[in-house]
Amino acid sequence: MDHFLYRDGALYAEDVPVADIAAAVGTPFYVYSTATLLRHYQLFDEALEGTDHLVCYAMKAASNQAILRTLAQAGAGMDVVSVGEYLRARAAGVPGEKIVFSGVGKTAEEIRVALEGGIRQFNVESEPEMEAISAVAQALGKVAPITIRVNPDVDAKTHAKIATGKSENKFGIPIARASAVYAHAAALPGLEVVGIDVHIGSQLTDLAPFEAAYLKVADLTEKLRAEGHDIRRLDLGGGLGIPYTRSNEAPPLPLDYGALIKRTLGHLGCEIEIEPGRLIAGNAGLMVSKVIYVKSGEGRDFLILDGAMNDLIRPAMYDAHHDIVPVVEPEPGAEPQPYDIVGPVCETGDTFAKGRMMPPLAAGDLVAFRSAGAYGAVMSSEYNTRPLIPEILVNGDQFAVIRARPSFDEIINRDTIPSWL
Repeated sequence: MDHFLYRDGALYAEDVPVADIAAAVGTPFYVYSTATLLRHYQLFDEALEGTDHLVCYAMKAASNQAILRTLAQAGAGMDVVSVGEYLRARAAGVPGEKIVFSGVGKTAEEIRVALEGGIRQFNVESEPEMEAISAVAQALGKVAPITIRVNPDVDAKTHAKIATGKSENKFGIPIARASAVYAHAAALPGLEVVGIDVHIGSQLTDLAPFEAAYLKVADLTEKLRAEGHDIRRLDLGGGLGIPYTRSNEAPPLPLDYGALIKRTLGHLGCEIEIEPGRLIAGNAGLMVSKVIYVKSGEGRDFLILDGAMNDLIRPAMYDAHHDIVPVVEPEPGAEPQPYDIVGPVCETGDTFAKGRMMPPLAAGDLVAFRSAGAYGAVMSSEYNTRPLIPEILVNGDQFAVIRARPSFDEIINRDTIPSWL
């Protein structure tokens, strides 16, 4: 579900015409719907109703402070994977006790900042990291709450670049070594072991891999408790997929996911944490771009847009699909035709879609990339000295620029010329 619908032939973001935003800020830009963000957060919160739980938004999906504050005011915690994300969450008003720090390569400085600023827990990925957290905590006279991420060797059946729970992936410790690693953690003076962490991948469209992983976590919880560990919190990660197309794809609903969690882990009496990102932000955002040229090629036509791979890299990086729709609804009976939809960057990879059936379009027409709210703006760059594009937040009939497009002078003046030049 989202709040981007046609009304009287025009695409709206909630109660704001998308074309009005384009006229105000120029193209390309990202636009997010407050109503969609809140609805998707609430679906997860309601799915775990009746359990002690915290929904920690995985802010790597979309990390603008306005989005973070919107979700935090609704009750969300945050899952961060860098000190930059930690500081961004704090700047957005999220208290330290609602921030979970994940990631495989936390540095001593990142650990120090989080311990001094307040942290709910560190999700520990390795024994060297565990020792580093203990040492920093001791130096500060603190005790660091931790879970240990176990790798359950479960195939998430997702894209190889976003699978994280198989034995060959870099994440977590092998579940077979859990007893030894937990014993090591319990012996370190700067740590308090509070639970178990698991995350098997992203964009899962089937609950079976979750069930396989959670059953292993349930067995491990009972085993570790028998060995004397106070396992009272289970961090189950995120990964539930979204429908990137309007047909065929039907990922499980958060309600079904919540029922699975209760069925497999509810008997343990643990506090449950989940870390959804994509499902909260993905369908809450569009990228809007303008057609620069319509070019006829050898046996194909191209729509050349002002948006490029540096603005939305998912198609180039993952062969990802995004539905692309005109901002002005096609006339009834308009005959669609195939286009290769591309950007202006000097890379063949700067291709959003090949042979995509679209209504006839002309230079100056606006198009919107659906399901672009997650891993869009956060993965963008200034490749080809193209400015980062604006981010817009809509709330009812209002909209605000929450990240402005930098000027070329601002970009160029960040460079420093050495004295010998």
